[in-house]
Amino acid sequence: MPQIIRTDSFLEQFQELSKEAQKHVLKTILFLAQNPSHPSLKVHRIKGTPFWEAYASISIRVIFERNGDTLVLLACGYHDILKKY
Repeated sequence: MPQIIRTDSFLEQFQELSKEAQKHVLKTILFLAQNPSHPSLKVHRIKGTPFWEAYASISIRVIFERNGDTLVLLACGYHDILKKY
């Protein structure tokens, strides 16, 4: 299982989410750790960047970077967080 690092910005954004949205994000992180190819995650690289996107729900995303056996969680929130990446 990969090591998971949560950045300060990820933690701040996570705290701003509703409890329901937080549950979706936590489930996504668990799936990423166990099976990053899980079809429900729809994991794909953000075009033109070293970053990856996973779907926590229809409108909630988790942005992360892969460094070997480490996942660095960069951001989470609604689809507009992608504008920063």
